[in-house]
Amino acid sequence: MPGGRLTHGDRQDIASGLAEEIGYAEIARRLGRPTSTISREVARNGGPDGYRADRAHQATERRSRRPGPPPRPESPAAISADGRDPEAVRVFAEEFAGLMVQTGLPRMVARVFARLFTTDSGRLGSAELVRQLRVSPASVSKAIGYLEGLELIRRERAPGTRRELYVIDDDVWIRSWTTSARTTEMWAQAARRGVDLFDAGTPAGARLDQMRQFFAGLSDNMSGGPDAALAADVLTVLAALVHTGAPLTAEQLATALGWPPDRLADALRAAEEQPDVSCPVALRRTAADTYAVAARPEWLTPPQREALGRHRLPGPRV
Repeated sequence: MPGGRLTHGDRQDIASGLAEEIGYAEIARRLGRPTSTISREVARNGGPDGYRADRAHQATERRSRRPGPPPRPESPAAISADGRDPEAVRVFAEEFAGLMVQTGLPRMVARVFARLFTTDSGRLGSAELVRQLRVSPASVSKAIGYLEGLELIRRERAPGTRRELYVIDDDVWIRSWTTSARTTEMWAQAARRGVDLFDAGTPAGARLDQMRQFFAGLSDNMSGGPDAALAADVLTVLAALVHTGAPLTAEQLATALGWPPDRLADALRAAEEQPDVSCPVALRRTAADTYAVAARPEWLTPPQREALGRHRLPGPRV
């Protein structure tokens, strides 16, 4: 029909007209079509001498089954404020994402985060991210879930609508640091359980103890360290053990220091979890609920420890 797609019958009429050497304008008039429609049809299907109705119709059907063109890039205003070079903004966002990929973040997650971070409002919806990144909604959804797990973004409703927005807050790096500190503390706690299981005197236990000290110290630094009063209690406990020169139970320590059990428990826990407070000595459990103090092994080489061992006073080795 006029204005619609050419039918197989229309193409047969075009082929007949070309065979009769009728001009494009006359063929168009007979079919009730614009002349430009006929000229394009003939040009894309072999020209006046090579046009065949069946072949042209089949080619058109094949073209109609092809995937559509990719979505058009967003307008400059959608990705940058007035006065910014949109291409420069896009390149920066991709470079920013590339740096995060090098730290281990999946590429799509990094691209979504970078696009949110470089948007003035710090918030975008799923449709905007799909359009700007030219990816599927499923890819955006998966990346958003990953970023939420890292506590780098949050969701909120657009005012007066049910539309969901993904938001980056100004304190995102502080929250990221806090999450990292919690993860570091979890590693320290896991290593501490391993030390209790394997015993620090065994090779496996020693490795776990070094791991515990490393992550505990790192967690301590990330969280700002213990308060002054708790740090003083840790040093007091260590001084008591050095003065005694022998392992003591928690009950014996609490009684000797005149402390309530909770205060001693806090000091013992801090000494184990934050070894940098007591460096270069460390608290050691010699048995269940029994503690001693010993030099941190990393401060002395094996030959030094062996040479110093010859000068040790008689007594329990810790």
